[in-house]
Amino acid sequence: MMLVLVTYDVSTLDRAGQRRLRQVAKICLNHGQRVQNSVFECWLSNEHFVSLKQQLLEAIKIDEDSLRFYMLGKNWEYKVEHFGTKPSLNLEGPLII
Repeated sequence: MMLVLVTYDVSTLDRAGQRRLRQVAKICLNHGQRVQNSVFECWLSNEHFVSLKQQLLEAIKIDEDSLRFYMLGKNWEYKVEHFGTKPSLNLEGPLII
């Protein structure tokens, strides 16, 4: 398992772009937690990462939109600092519903 930061910028100048934006956000929500409007932290196996990447590449228009993946790996706690509101969840910790 590794922590991957996914960021995107989808052109929303037309209705098709607005649909793509919603679709990209939904795909990311299915794989991780939103930490900013277009930024998601995803705790993934290699197989899930490949699947997420493929889904997102199919959803965007490569000549209009931007998609970035930052692989923070297993020791992400030493690579991420957070200040301010909206603290992140511990993706490895227990989930209480």
